Amino acid sequence: MAAEQRPMSAAAAGNAAMPVEPFTLILSLLQQMCVYLVIAYLLSRTPLFLPLTHVTVRWPHKLACYVIFSIFCIMGTYFGLHIDDSIANTRAIGAVLGGIFGGPSVGLAVGLTGGMHRYSLGGMSALACAISTMAEGLIGGLVHRHMVRHGRIEPLFNPLRVGAVTFVAEVVQMLIILAVARPFEAAVHLVEVVAAPMIVANTLGAALFMRILLERRVLDEKQSSAFSAKALKIAARCDGVLRGGFNSENSTRVARIIYEETGVGAVAITDREKLLAFIGIGDDHHLPGTPISSRQTHQAIANNQVIYADGNEVAYRCSISPTCRLGAALVIPLVGEDGGVIGTIKLYEPKTKIFSTINRTLGEGVARLLSNQILAGRYEQQKALLAQSEIKLLHAQVNPHFLFNALNTISAVIRNDPERARQLVQNLSTFFRKNLKRPSETATLADEVEHVSAYLQIELARFSGRLTVEIDVPDDLRHAAMPAFSLQPMVENAIKHGTAQLLGDGHVRIAAKREGGDLLLSVEDNAGLYEAKPGGDGLGMTIVDRRIRNRYGEAYGVSIACDPDVLTRVTLRLPLPAEEPVPA
Repeated sequence: MAAEQRPMSAAAAGNAAMPVEPFTLILSLLQQMCVYLVIAYLLSRTPLFLPLTHVTVRWPHKLACYVIFSIFCIMGTYFGLHIDDSIANTRAIGAVLGGIFGGPSVGLAVGLTGGMHRYSLGGMSALACAISTMAEGLIGGLVHRHMVRHGRIEPLFNPLRVGAVTFVAEVVQMLIILAVARPFEAAVHLVEVVAAPMIVANTLGAALFMRILLERRVLDEKQSSAFSAKALKIAARCDGVLRGGFNSENSTRVARIIYEETGVGAVAITDREKLLAFIGIGDDHHLPGTPISSRQTHQAIANNQVIYADGNEVAYRCSISPTCRLGAALVIPLVGEDGGVIGTIKLYEPKTKIFSTINRTLGEGVARLLSNQILAGRYEQQKALLAQSEIKLLHAQVNPHFLFNALNTISAVIRNDPERARQLVQNLSTFFRKNLKRPSETATLADEVEHVSAYLQIELARFSGRLTVEIDVPDDLRHAAMPAFSLQPMVENAIKHGTAQLLGDGHVRIAAKREGGDLLLSVEDNAGLYEAKPGGDGLGMTIVDRRIRNRYGEAYGVSIACDPDVLTRVTLRLPLPAEEPVPA
């Protein structure tokens, strides 16, 4: 950066006129540069410097870059040394780095700000210093543009490269002083005195400044990498544990995993009222099942806030045992679907150890992970309950009137054909056993056909020859999976709202075929009496359609085609499992 000339008192002028050895001046500038770099190092520990750890492209970051380096540019002037009514300074560090990080626009803006500040101080070299400071910012910005356009972003952070750019910028500054400052003899004398010390101090200072920023970035990347690795490992090991329920057994498994992966002193998990799990130091008196006694835990639950009691600024003492070795606690709420607190996860450290930033950040991340798992588990439970309720609703819909009709049919047959009546009773038994004892919500097509066949045998006896049934289901499709109790409502509708309304004979056909990767299961009657209703196609059909769509997606479900007075065809589209390749 430029040396500056400012009006001085007679005494100061007499002192400044004393000759200064170049080596002594270099040492003095390096001392000033050290103060400058100490400030930079301290600021690099704050979030203020985060935009500077990467190439600045967004305007909010460009603004932050401009403000930071304009301050350093002005500081370089104030930290300068008076030499022969001028100032040897380190202003170039701020101007060049502003351009390196923010590009030509930011570099020029930083140079303009620092240059105008210098110009306001007046003196023989004021105009030359203002122009040269803008030139230095522009040089840094042009290097930024060149490197970014050629995809060489990482080399832009090389301290040696930054030092070389600053060296060139300082040489340009000396040339500008010689070209602009007057009288020329004074300009030549000024350059002879300050050129070498300023080039050395600014070049070294810019390189060290970049090294400080690189170390900050490396530290952040290491912490981020460590956090990500731990978080991923915890997520992998905890995956699905709490989906089975937010209880003591599952919480203990999760607490042990977190304890092993984080290395904290102890891990606890609570619901809103009691301790569900505790692993680590103090497990002899922190017993699962006991009521919550910690003031910090009650506060976290009541206010839905993270509580960090470090034992220093925020007091911490075990509420159960005065001899407990735990000395700090981090309490993080677990949040439910309505934003309310459903429990907490607590990380502890002993009195001889404090929490690291990564442990605190990781703890909050783990709390979000567990909250999502608990919500997912509750969602799955609610979904299962809904599916069971829908099946029970289908049962409730079919059972009363079907049982009444079946008993009437058996009563009519029993006198004339006891053996036939006995078979019908067996069919009725099979039908209701299938209804009540489905092992899961999913059944094979073969199970569904067997269930419907028992139903149809009773209906065939009821209509005494006026109903015929055809079942065309290929053997290779009978293994296909589908939601249980999906076929029977379709067949019942075909009879109840179709063939039963005919004066002549009724015919029902059940068929299955493969279409690409899908199973098409159709139920067709020869009545053709279907009419679309504003409220839907009936409770049974609506429930079956919704269950299929919820499970497999909107591409699947129930569709209905009707040729009036000829036929009605209800088609269920379901996905088929991918076929395994046949070995060569």
